[in-house]
Amino acid sequence: MGARLTDPSHRPVDHAALIAGVCSFTLWGLFPLFFQAVGRAGAASGEVVVWRILASLPVCALIVLLAREGGAVRELLRDRRRLAALGLSGAMIGINWGVYVWAVQHGQVLATSLGYYINPLLNMAVGAWLFRERLSLSARAALALAIVGVALQAVAIGGAPWIALILASSFCAYGVIRKQVPVAPQTGLMVETALLAVPCMGFLVWQAGHGGGAFGRDPLATALLLASGPVTVVPLLAFSVAARRLTLTLLGFLQFIQPTIVFFLGTVSGEPLSPLKLASFGFIWLGVAVFVGGAWRRR
Repeated sequence: MGARLTDPSHRPVDHAALIAGVCSFTLWGLFPLFFQAVGRAGAASGEVVVWRILASLPVCALIVLLAREGGAVRELLRDRRRLAALGLSGAMIGINWGVYVWAVQHGQVLATSLGYYINPLLNMAVGAWLFRERLSLSARAALALAIVGVALQAVAIGGAPWIALILASSFCAYGVIRKQVPVAPQTGLMVETALLAVPCMGFLVWQAGHGGGAFGRDPLATALLLASGPVTVVPLLAFSVAARRLTLTLLGFLQFIQPTIVFFLGTVSGEPLSPLKLASFGFIWLGVAVFVGGAWRRR
């Protein structure tokens, strides 16, 4: 028999969960291609985000129905505290999606890559601050290198790298809030999208009174906007499978697949990469290497 695959903590790896994790981060890494295609079809970033939310809702509802969690949804809707928390987490993911789509459609793919490289390092800092989690020496070194990288990025672009910082901080805030809310991933996602759907419907009413959008006018744009629902939900579900069945150490390694693919896409698409910008990514990559190396040694 061949050698059995293990993760850095020497636990046998659940191969199905590993495939799910790799698929989720790979699909997220390829998102710029999809949302750029939607933009080329004539849909502005605001319309894309709105339909991404609205088209995700029936997919989430179907999943909840198949999982027979309708009772859990009804119970959740009667719990004002959890509902308010999911409203806040929904706002965070809505901000994240909005900034991401805008950035991708406006030639800022590399900025999104920077944001998702920073995110796990920011998670460590917030974990130490809010939850009193101990930071190892390698974690502190990784954070210091990331701070230098962000500072260099600010110098390179002549101001704070707001796109990267908003993406990293909004997704970090989303994770912190969801960590405090006892709810199944698919149930929570459905309620979040349902709450976000309310202002989205208001946007569509406003848009209809101002000439309308690409939806319903262009067949390709309409198809892509509707497809944004399953495109959004499928990697989230794959990630939830991986998160439940893989160790955090292995999951931490996998999460860098996404920004690496995004960096490659941004580079080959011809986005300007000055020596100073490249140096900023170099410090981020060094921080990631220190972070991963430290986790590996602690196995």
